[in-house]
Parts: sequence; structure tokens; C-alpha cells
Amino acid sequence: MPTRDLKKRIRNIPDFPQKGIQFKDITTLLSDPASFQQAIDLMAHRHFAKGIDAVVGIEARGFVMGAAMAYKLGTGVLLVRKHGKLPHKTVAASYDLEYGKDRLEIHEDAVRPGMKVVVADDVLATGGTVAAVAGLLDRLGAEIVECCFLAELTGLHGRDRLKGRRIFSLLQFDE
Repeated sequence: MPTRDLKKRIRNIPDFPQKGIQFKDITTLLSDPASFQQAIDLMAHRHFAKGIDAVVGIEARGFVMGAAMAYKLGTGVLLVRKHGKLPHKTVAASYDLEYGKDRLEIHEDAVRPGMKVVVADDVLATGGTVAAVAGLLDRLGAEIVECCFLAELTGLHGRDRLKGRRIFSLLQFDE
């Protein structure tokens, strides 16, 4: 199945969560076994020979992408969660959203210095969330091999916040 067919599996929801936003609903792709498997295969295959130690999944849909990629690569999955959701000592980063502020955390002992990781999420939009996660991983001494996304909203220029990092998005949307 070509990636253009995968693109058709993502539903567009206008004016969600607020007026003017064109939300990309990936649940329609995830619910189709062949599409989900192909997407994960295409995202993970890039990393088979790179000695990846773990995939970092960003709450919440990034958990789905990250866990599936980690399984495919035979690695562990590390979770980055919203403030107050992890039970052990954490390292945190605050960041701006399109409509407010938020804070993400990772267990302070989740990453060993020099650990090779791939950051996985569903959609690259403005880049604020993944930039905050990359900063956390840098502080912990991880080597970020790539930031990997199912889809990218190219018109929001999220890549600009990730200068100097390898970025891969399987699917691109202009709107």
C-alpha cells in the first residue's frame, strides 16, 4: 500500500479542539490493521542497523507509535508524560502550547548517558512538545538519533524548532 493510501486513512476534523484547527485524527489509521502495521514498519525499518537502545513515546498518542516501534526494533520504550503522572523522581520541562502552557516529565533514571534513542510521536505540528522532550533527553545525556512522526503539518513549521536534529515524518499535510 503506497503512503498516499495511508494518508487517506487519516480523518480530518475541522474546528477541533478549537475553531480554525484542522485536527488530524489518526484513530482511523490505527484501527485498520494493515495500515497500522505498514506505518510502523516504515517508521521502524529506518533504525534496524543503528543500535537503538530505546524508543521514547510522548503522551498520549506517541505511546502507541513508540511502543509499536520499540516492539518492532526489539528495544524498550521510555515514556514522557504530563506533569504528575509518573510515580518516581522525574526531570521536567515546561513548554508553550498554541493555547496555553504545559509540562512534561520523564523518570530521571530512564536514560543513561550515551543511550541512543528515537523520539516517536503521532504528529509534528508546531514542534513545541517535541522540542521540550528533546531538551529533557539532552539534559539526561541521550543521543537522539531521530525524531520520528507518523504525520507532519508542514504549514505549522514545527521543524524550525528542531534545527540540527534528524527528523522523519512518514506523511505530510499542508493544512
